[in-house]
Amino acid sequence: MEVQWTVRLFAGLAERLGGNEVRVSSAEGGMTAGKLKALLAERFPSHAGLIHASFVARNEVYAADDEPLESGDELALLPPVSGGAPENAGEDDLASEDGRFILTYKPLDADRMLSQVIVPEHGASLVFVGTTREWTNGRRTVHLEYEAYAPMALKTMRQIDDEIAAKWPGTRCAIAHRLGTVPIGEASVVIAVSAPHRAGCYEASRYAIERLKQIVPIWKKEIREDGSEWIGEQQESWNPTAPAAE
Repeated sequence: MEVQWTVRLFAGLAERLGGNEVRVSSAEGGMTAGKLKALLAERFPSHAGLIHASFVARNEVYAADDEPLESGDELALLPPVSGGAPENAGEDDLASEDGRFILTYKPLDADRMLSQVIVPEHGASLVFVGTTREWTNGRRTVHLEYEAYAPMALKTMRQIDDEIAAKWPGTRCAIAHRLGTVPIGEASVVIAVSAPHRAGCYEASRYAIERLKQIVPIWKKEIREDGSEWIGEQQESWNPTAPAAE
């Protein structure tokens, strides 16, 4: 029996392959994440390099190349992340139930995120704010555009919080990321961290932003005076399933 899947596409892959999704089919029991990429690379040979550098997400979890795919799986092919044009422009926040992990098309509120992590037993708190810079390597940026695989992005933000809690017990983390167009000087990401002591707070804050850039499916497109570019496609290797660096 033949099984069919619809594979969602994001960022540069959607642009290069000509749409937000592609359909693939295979004999039942014969498809893996790696075979899916090979099939698409054969169908789109001029983009094979980017396809092979991408990761399949199966039911909103990164899938290794040898992982079997089953009928009914929700599939997406995710290019290397770096934090692109919005998937579905909208006015509402997308947030976790506790409000600590947010995706929004509106300007970010650092005070709001800090309020999510302040507790009486903590003596240190930090807010990291990443903003759109105008100049990069001598080239002028007009604005940035961000795109996310939203449900999986919220899940992996929560994963970062869980990892931080395991490494620095008691530490709390909240993350908000902007989607859509972000002008020069405006914030694209806010990470708030609180901890019992300042050393752990500093370390957890750095860990959170580095981990976000590794595993959270958010893509950034630089719109410059001389053209545009998806950031992340230049990576020769990307493995979001790799353990976090110590």
